[in-house]
Order: sequence, then C-alpha cells, then structure tokens
Amino acid sequence: MIRTERIVIVGAGLGALYAALELAPRPVLMISPEALGDGASSAWAQGGVAAAMAASDSPEAHAADTVSAGAGTVDADVAAMVTRVARDHILDLTSLGTPFDRDAEGGYVMSREAAHSAARVVRVQGDQAGRQILETLIAALRATPSAQVIEGALATRLETDGDRVTGVWIASSRAPSGEVLIEAPAVLLAGGGSGGLYAHTTNPPRIRGQVIGMAARAGAQMADPEFVQFHPTSFDIGEDPAPLATEALRGEGATLINRHGTRFMLDVHPDAELAPRDIVARAIFAETQAGNRPMLDTRAALGAEVLTQFPSVAETCARAGIDPVNAPIPVAVAAHYHMGGIAADQAGRSSLRNLWVCGEASSTGLHGANRLASNGLLEALVYARNAAADIATTVPLAEAAPVPVAFPEGGQDPDPEAVAELRRTMTDHVGVRRTAEGLETALRTIARLEAAHADDPSFLNMTATATLIAAAALAREESRGGHWRDDFPDPNPAMAHRTLLHLSEALALRMSVLNEAQ
Repeated sequence: MIRTERIVIVGAGLGALYAALELAPRPVLMISPEALGDGASSAWAQGGVAAAMAASDSPEAHAADTVSAGAGTVDADVAAMVTRVARDHILDLTSLGTPFDRDAEGGYVMSREAAHSAARVVRVQGDQAGRQILETLIAALRATPSAQVIEGALATRLETDGDRVTGVWIASSRAPSGEVLIEAPAVLLAGGGSGGLYAHTTNPPRIRGQVIGMAARAGAQMADPEFVQFHPTSFDIGEDPAPLATEALRGEGATLINRHGTRFMLDVHPDAELAPRDIVARAIFAETQAGNRPMLDTRAALGAEVLTQFPSVAETCARAGIDPVNAPIPVAVAAHYHMGGIAADQAGRSSLRNLWVCGEASSTGLHGANRLASNGLLEALVYARNAAADIATTVPLAEAAPVPVAFPEGGQDPDPEAVAELRRTMTDHVGVRRTAEGLETALRTIARLEAAHADDPSFLNMTATATLIAAAALAREESRGGHWRDDFPDPNPAMAHRTLLHLSEALALRMSVLNEAQ
C-alpha cells in the first residue's frame, strides 16, 4: 500500500489530460495502461468537437439538437450547460496550440454531421481532431511539474470505506503482476467506455468497460447502461478494432449504397445519410444481414479530395487495397460509444464520496438514448474542467512527492478465450438489434464466464459492465435511440426517462433469468 496526497486520475485520454492541467498546481498521479497518448479512444475520434462557433449558430440551437437526438431522455439542463460553455473550450484549446482548421479570414472551418441543424463541428486536418487535441494536451502536460504519469499500469478495483472511495488498486498492464493499492484523497475516473466488449468495435483494444465495471463493483450508481451507440460506418476489412470511416464523409456528401448500387437510405429517412446514427446503423445492419454488402461511396462527393481532406481514411484504404477515388468503401456497424456509465452530476461527482468521473465512463444526461455526433469530446472537456474545479474545492492544496511503484510478482492476464466469447456474446445478443430471448442468453453466458474467472478482477470489471448493459436492455421493453428491441419495436412514452440502477439490481435480474432456466 502506498499513501499519497496526489489526486489519482485513472486514464490518459482527453478528459484525463485536460483535468490534470486544470488541477495544476495540485499534484496529480495519472494511471495510464499504455504509453501516454496511446490506446485512448479520444485519440481515435475523427469528427471533431461540436460547438456553436458561427455567428449564425447559437448554444440554444446546439442544445435543441442534442435534446432531439437523445430521443426523449436527455437532461435539458445539462445540455444547456454544456453547449453554453462549448465555445470557451474551443478557444482554450486553440490557445494551447491545437491547430484547428481555419479559413482564409481566420475563422474556424466547421463540418455538419448527422442530426445537427448547422455546421458546428470544429475539425483538425479533416479527420485528425482527436489525435491533434491529444498531442496538444500531452505537450502541455509534459511541461506541468505537478503531474506524474505511471505508464503501463491498469486500475483493477477501487478501495472503499462505506460509501467513500479511499484509493485505487493497480497492476501492470504489460505483464501479469500482483496489485498495488494507492490511497489518495480523491479519485477521478476518466478511463473510457465499453466498446471493446463487442466483437466489432471502433474502440482501442483495452477499452472494455473496466473503469465502469470497477465503479459498479464498488457500489456506485450507474445510469443508462443499455444505450450503446453503434457507428454505422466502420471499415469492413477484417481488422480488430475496425477503423472508422468518419461521419464527416457523409457530411461532405458521401452516400451509402449496396452491392447493387442502390442508395438505400433514401427510402429509410428524410435526411437519408444524415439521419440519426441509430437509424443509419440499423439500415446498414439490415443490408449486411440481407447479404447486400453496404458500402460508403465518396466518388461523386469528394473524388480525389478524399485523399487529402481525410488522411486517416486514405491511410486505411491504402492498407486495405481500396482506391476510394474510384471504388466505394465496404462498411459495417460497430460498437462505438457508450451513452451509459457511472452516474455523474454537473460537477462530475459520482454517488460515492471522493469519486469523480468524466468522459465516456460517465453518464451525465447529455447524450440521452443517442449521442449527437461530436458531443463526446465536448462532454469530456466540460466535465474534466467541472470535476477538476470541484475536486479543488474539496482537496486542500498540498505538496506531494512522486509515487514510486514496484509491482509484486503474481497476477494474471484475462483468459483470451473467455474475453473472445464475452465479446461474441455481446455482439450476437446485446448489439444493434435485441430480443428478450437473446438478452437472457447473454446474461446466462456472462454469469457462466464470470463464475469461471472469479479470481480475475480485470475480467470481473468487464462482466460487471456487460451485465449492466444486458440487464438494463432486458428491463427496457421498448425501442429508443441506440436501444432497439425487435420484440418491442415502438417507443413507450411512459419510459421516456433515464435508467438509474446499481450493479446489485442488475445481478438480481440476472439471477432471476438463471433461476427461470433451471
């Protein structure tokens, strides 16, 4: 056990970095599974940051679009707060050196993405926003003496005393090792979502719901776990994780066609390719299920400009032997973003004392049942600052020496076969289209895998999050936003509210499913 006065930040993506900078000169300790800058979902974000920067736009219009996309479960007060401060964060990132795309007059170049009523997504080099913002923040962090980073460390569980978090257990992420307890005055969870729980995902390999699961296992309240956003257009080229074909391509006019050349979204929604993500995802999934090989066609809209405007897309195409100037890009649906997570108030506080959360691991009420495009990075920025400000009022400013960590021998990596079976189960039964039968099958499989690996805390974090998603999806007998039930295809007005639950409740529902099967 190590005691420190440093504020522990679990994660090393955009929210974690931004919070560490906001907390300076308060000493912080960041727990990063990879080398700083690697393995963070925010580094892979292509679209950009949504903010009403144009004179013709307004925070109120941005908030209205957010509420509309969220399918009846967005917290309107949260949407108003986040969109109101969005511009400030863009200006602050600019002052730190983020090279946002600018026009000849110096104005921000903005894209329009799905379900936005205006072009308000601020970009960097077309599709490089996440990576460039992260690199800017890393450079600033390197120059911040109050921040210590432990690379190659994975948080495995929270230490609690009643309803108060007192520390974090960590282990080596590079080799099996025993755990080390770090006791600290405050813990901020900023370790990403749960996309990697699915066999088809756009998320980095380590993002498998561990941070959400460890908070759930410690007794924190969860919110909206059933609402998972599936990105309609990941590259269907056999890579895991699946590279992303950014939504901005469709914003620039790219169309969706099938192997017959039919532009199928025209018959699905008035906004066609710019319909809300859940609608586009289900349409693409249906084409895939029918054997119609959905594809994204950039030829007429972008031509050769796709190679220069979207370098990440061009690089992936080159790797896969695809020429997007002359041929369409095969695409498939992939788990992309988790609207649910650890319930957090506007200050980023969880239900447990001394535990804050920001970014995709949180559920703030901003996204509702279906996140508005490019609101993810914005939420991470806003709540990183809010949480940092709240922590600063709670934790006295104190000197703290660097934390020395030496991992003891022992420990184990999660069983790869068990992880693979868990991921297949989530894709097959808790994915784009759900039924009671499939969700009950998933819960039984998760319970079996969990029992077989009960001594592996990292795997238990994964199964806790998987249980929350499947149980909440089973309980929500309607279709809404990213949650679609084939056996309940219509929304139920009585269920136009957020889900709030604890892991104990999800486990009770899982147990009832197990009992019924006996």
